[in-house]
Amino acid sequence: MRIGDKKVIRKLKIILEMIKFEHTVFALPFAFFGAVLGSAIMNGTLPTISQWIWITLAMVGARSAAMSLNRVIDAQIDKKNPRTESRAIPAGLLSKLEVIIFIIASFALLFVAAFQLNMLAVYLLPIAVFFLVIYSYTKRFTWACHVILGVTIAIAPLGGWVGATGTLTWEAFVLFLAVAMWTTGFDVIYATQDLEYDRDNNVYSIPSRFGLANSLKIAKGFHIVSFLAFLALYFFTPLGWLYLIGVIIAGFIMIYEHSIISADDMSRLDVAFFTMNGILSIQMFVFAIGDVLLL
Repeated sequence: MRIGDKKVIRKLKIILEMIKFEHTVFALPFAFFGAVLGSAIMNGTLPTISQWIWITLAMVGARSAAMSLNRVIDAQIDKKNPRTESRAIPAGLLSKLEVIIFIIASFALLFVAAFQLNMLAVYLLPIAVFFLVIYSYTKRFTWACHVILGVTIAIAPLGGWVGATGTLTWEAFVLFLAVAMWTTGFDVIYATQDLEYDRDNNVYSIPSRFGLANSLKIAKGFHIVSFLAFLALYFFTPLGWLYLIGVIIAGFIMIYEHSIISADDMSRLDVAFFTMNGILSIQMFVFAIGDVLLL
């Protein structure tokens, strides 16, 4: 292998670490959930192999572009924050130009995938791109930035639904609400670790605005709404008893997530944020597709 090839591979590894590629586990299962449920309701079948592939590639492109944009836009904020100063751009491991090239490639992948799916997916691209870009700026002017992130991540199940069916129905927006509120809740929890830094540097967030204890209560409120929206899908779609079991398990996961952290002890934040939410997203998809296969 040539030296140039090794350098490209090393840079790619750094980029994947920078964008926390493993966190795709949060959104991708819900994109699949939207595709499966939408296809079951609208077509009475599962998505085609081609749809699975292009929805996956669209998700990879969208998330990679969004996270990379966030790192470029927030480079100066990250540099000043002790928790994030070691990230690739402030640490000098990657230049902004290198990351911008990766962003362009990621958006290109998203656009190609959308065109391979259907025209509604193409028409809705500007809305998706708007939220992918705007989120990183919201922490500069509103503590509701977590809600904007929730909306951005919740575009994933809408995208899956559109990609598999070429349509959008009200049931898709119930799933959208469930995922948006779930994401908003866990992002509030995640943001608590930067509470003092955000206050000192005029970075807007729910923790910096309302304090630690109140933020955990607010996060719990978002998760209650999320649980109710997931539950509503059982009553208003063909999903049956197997999906309902998945919703109940998701409810217990949310309860456990909040039980292992408190204003007095946030030492298990990583478990509450990554482990529990990664499990929740995967198991919800597994129970949903299992239920659809039983229809």
